[in-house]
Amino acid sequence: MDSNTILNGIQIALLIILGLPTLYILLFGFAGLFYRQRKYPVPTRNRKIAVLIPGYKEDNVIVDVAREALNQSYPASDFEVIVIADSFRAETLDSLKALPIRVIEVSFEKSTKAKALNKAMEQMDDSYEIAVVLDADNLMAYDFLDKVNCAFEANFMALQGHRTAKNLDTSLAVLDAVSEEINNHIFRKGHRVLGLSSAIIGSGMAFRYPFFKEMMASAKAIGGFDKELELKMLKDGHVIEYLHDAIVYDEKVQKAEVFSNQRRRWLSAQLHYFRLDFLQSLKYLLLKGNVDYFDKAIQFIQPPRILLLGFVMIFGFLFLVVNFLYNPNNQLIISWINLMVACVLAFLFSIPLSFYNAKTLKAVLSLPRGMILMFGSLLKIRGANKQFIHTQHGAVKTNKK
Repeated sequence: MDSNTILNGIQIALLIILGLPTLYILLFGFAGLFYRQRKYPVPTRNRKIAVLIPGYKEDNVIVDVAREALNQSYPASDFEVIVIADSFRAETLDSLKALPIRVIEVSFEKSTKAKALNKAMEQMDDSYEIAVVLDADNLMAYDFLDKVNCAFEANFMALQGHRTAKNLDTSLAVLDAVSEEINNHIFRKGHRVLGLSSAIIGSGMAFRYPFFKEMMASAKAIGGFDKELELKMLKDGHVIEYLHDAIVYDEKVQKAEVFSNQRRRWLSAQLHYFRLDFLQSLKYLLLKGNVDYFDKAIQFIQPPRILLLGFVMIFGFLFLVVNFLYNPNNQLIISWINLMVACVLAFLFSIPLSFYNAKTLKAVLSLPRGMILMFGSLLKIRGANKQFIHTQHGAVKTNKK
């Protein structure tokens, strides 16, 4: 076997490995361009909503976040803010208890968000109709609960709100914000356009309360409890809605260490649930026609978008040069050009126009650093799903309207 044959074989293998995920994001990225927010009927009543905010050692932000959560257009008598306080300082607890909210203190040998939510719901009555789950740094837009209540006029069991950045103060935060919006476009807008479920993110999401309580009772995840919930819902045939106009502001990471730890946790959870559910999701696809469940398992094996872009560009330019100089193969040259164009188009389709500015251009210069951090996280994912990795938050204020 000559060297050109080996080289061509390597290229074909890489084109397939990189081409399949590129086609996936291109398909849903293009579909997302046609997303239109569904109009819901005027709600017949105000459902009682529990706004659940689990937090672990979030003394820096939790008091301001809890106070902000009370500022809703939804009638105050119809929703309750419930902070689930794990390992907070005494002075923080005192400040929280001075607010018109409910504070449920919890403590575990090994803390997880799933444990905190379950412990809280054991102490809550069943008068609630909707559970909204926030992170300890999240700020809801003024009309968030109104829009959630309106959407539950339809026959959904769960929905994901539009989580977006509340801070763009560093290049890393800008990249994180752009990444969030790309995921919103592909995994939420694009999926809903094609009749599939929105992905949920772990916060800024809402469920019918009895359904959520029942599902959470069997949740065992240490990391990625939202992935476990998604798979259960889609396996049972439930559709998850996306509300693009229901905004929740989320803190974007500002430090490389936090970025790496966060991505390490996410990647580990995705790989864990892909291994757990892929074969069963394939069975459900073939025997029951459950495309949603199978698609979700496939999502979990998708490479991170930032790494996919990096690998496509690096290998694309490398093999274009090699083919032009040493291995003139027009078909392979065209294939690499097509792959790079498809990947760039998928990103261009998915990035909101508001990010086409000088600040984003500056952040793009730090893309190589982001790629290195993501690749490092990928190398360290072993065992990350079996331990609680806490993301420390600090930013509270935003320019929310």
